Amino acid sequence: MRLSTAQRHALLAHPAGWIACGFGAGLVPWAPGTVGSAVALLPWLVLRELPLPLYLGLVALAFVAGTWAARVSAVRLGLADPGVIVIDEFVGQWLALVSAPPGWLAVLAGFALFRLFDVWKPWPVSWADRRVKGGLGVMLDDALAGLMAAGMLWLATGMGAFATVSATH
Repeated sequence: MRLSTAQRHALLAHPAGWIACGFGAGLVPWAPGTVGSAVALLPWLVLRELPLPLYLGLVALAFVAGTWAARVSAVRLGLADPGVIVIDEFVGQWLALVSAPPGWLAVLAGFALFRLFDVWKPWPVSWADRRVKGGLGVMLDDALAGLMAAGMLWLATGMGAFATVSATH
């Protein structure tokens, strides 16, 4: 989604706009959700090193801040769920990778699973997308997609999908 100059100014003139658009990630003219999910991997590299309770606490804080930022930004833009808002992708991606095992293959799988569930919107993601409005609605469907991706990644990990094969002598 391309913003007009006036919309861009309205969005970025408020701190909520910077948070909502992922500090600029959502302003790309093509696939802002995918770009936002990819950019979310940068702070995740720090988050993954934290103890799980702190990780989850920071993701919860980002969810609350994102709910506020999405609501304020949507009102300022006059749109219900503008594509430039990608803080929901950040939170969804961080939830998808909460239990990711080490290795780029697991990260790639978590990324792909989150994008799949975010775009496909199976139940309950579709329910949240249709029924919950405002900033909470913007955030909730992506959080649910992230949780579904995390569950699938956890199952795949438990089934040995990301196990490394060690050489024997």
